[in-house]
Amino acid sequence: MRSDEVKKGVQRTPHRSLLRATGLKNEDFSKPFIGVANSFIEIIPGHFFLNKVSEIIKEEIRANGCVPFEFNTIGIDDGIAMGHDGMLYSLPSREIIANSIESVMNAHKLDAMIAIPNCDKIVPGMIMGALRVDVPTIFVSGGPMSKGYTKNGTAIDLASAFEAVGKHEAGKISDEELYDIECNACPSGGSCSGMFTANSMNTLMEAMGIALPGNGTILAQTPEREQLYREAARRICAIAKDQQEIEKFKLKNILNENAVRNAFAVDMAMGGSSNTVLHMLAIANEANVDFKLKDINTISGNISHIAKISPSLSTVHMEDINRAGGVNAVMKEINKRGSGVLFDNLTISGETLLEKIENAEIKDTTIIHTIDNPYSNVGGLAILYGNLAEQGAVIKTAGLTGARVFTGKAVCFDGQADAIAGIMMGKVKAGNVVVIRYEGPKGGPGMQEMLSPTSLIMGMGLGSSVALITDGRFSGATRGASIGHVSPEAAEGGMIALVKDGDEIHIDVDQYILSVNLRDEEIKTRRENFKPLKKPLNSKWLSQYRALVTNASTGAVLKTDLD
Repeated sequence: MRSDEVKKGVQRTPHRSLLRATGLKNEDFSKPFIGVANSFIEIIPGHFFLNKVSEIIKEEIRANGCVPFEFNTIGIDDGIAMGHDGMLYSLPSREIIANSIESVMNAHKLDAMIAIPNCDKIVPGMIMGALRVDVPTIFVSGGPMSKGYTKNGTAIDLASAFEAVGKHEAGKISDEELYDIECNACPSGGSCSGMFTANSMNTLMEAMGIALPGNGTILAQTPEREQLYREAARRICAIAKDQQEIEKFKLKNILNENAVRNAFAVDMAMGGSSNTVLHMLAIANEANVDFKLKDINTISGNISHIAKISPSLSTVHMEDINRAGGVNAVMKEINKRGSGVLFDNLTISGETLLEKIENAEIKDTTIIHTIDNPYSNVGGLAILYGNLAEQGAVIKTAGLTGARVFTGKAVCFDGQADAIAGIMMGKVKAGNVVVIRYEGPKGGPGMQEMLSPTSLIMGMGLGSSVALITDGRFSGATRGASIGHVSPEAAEGGMIALVKDGDEIHIDVDQYILSVNLRDEEIKTRRENFKPLKKPLNSKWLSQYRALVTNASTGAVLKTDLD
């Protein structure tokens, strides 16, 4: 066992003495040591109950002949950090989480790990750290929250609350209606109930084979979810007690190129958050998988978009997907299109992916459509290119509410705060393209999410007549013609920094085009006098992050070679 390095032999007498201080007995030193990587934090709705989840998991680990050691990572709630400078810390927290997983697991030579994430950057951060450690690892998330209801019975969620602010500003709803939404949009513990970033990543873990069926859809704080926690704990113990199984189920043997491609296939089929692109590129990098941003359009062409979930369809939430057959049903249905959709691959359950989905079936075709009746014959994400995005930009086509071809005059803002103020002051009109720049990984720094500006635009009734582009990113709760991850970003001299108010910007989703209609001579003139803005910072961590981070086309990973 890997843990023998800290617990076997005369030279490890002091180590065993320290371990005995934590409660270990003689018989425990022959058992596998299992890291229980928790992300309990009281301020995040999807995490405040995870201390109780870890107790269930540790109980099951002990009952199955292993020794659990719980440790914690940090967590940031993107919704609470939204719309102010707290969001600068969200994406950087992914790196702290990955580093903490790597540090604890390798410093103490733990044999295997069960990770308990749920929301925002915590899921990809844990996956990235686990890939560095490369021991058998099973992920079991806290689970999604249930949808909420207004007093009149309308289904709502967090996206409803953000959009309600814009409606209130436009005089479309009263103070009382706004308060009703505030009090009921998030009715229970769990990751926000739509196909936002958290549930997108929790779902993709099923497709990658690193979580058990139901991980993305079984509601939090239910008896069914508790059974999933216990099943995951039993499974990791079964692996950890068998040396051959330990070698077979090392994480990189599961999370390989096939797993990455399967994740994107499911993402396309379910119209997941555009943030999944950023995180899956970073995960692929940690898994040593050569996957490029442009590969996404190729995958999209083979995938039917068969499930729309909030925010793309406000009446459908994760609990509805669970009732309709879950992620396995989605995977089985899209695979009916033939070769090149899903790739058979080992999963943590011991089955291959195709074995796992063999008996799945759609139980409600109004929720999960068949490939004969898809929302679209192509996937729900697209990568756009052009002189405004030479290295690519991401749009969630599943969330489009207006035309797929759009040409409009630019209205430019050097940061999210200026954009929010400008939108509320009426600077943005129908037919405009809102440009929000200096919000990329380096320029922000930290690549803020743009849910507040897009929600204001939607709430004010401009969602189908205005487009928005940014070198920042969008919340999974975003919908409309919202194009993010523009690369190169403004802070590194990207074309987005040279755009001026009134410039004509052209978007063609089906042709994958994002361009500004300027002559080469004009671009050259603007570039000659250009010097990128560098925002002042009063944070040592964000200063370190800005110095090391790459742009969104690489997944905003940190440079490790500074030569």
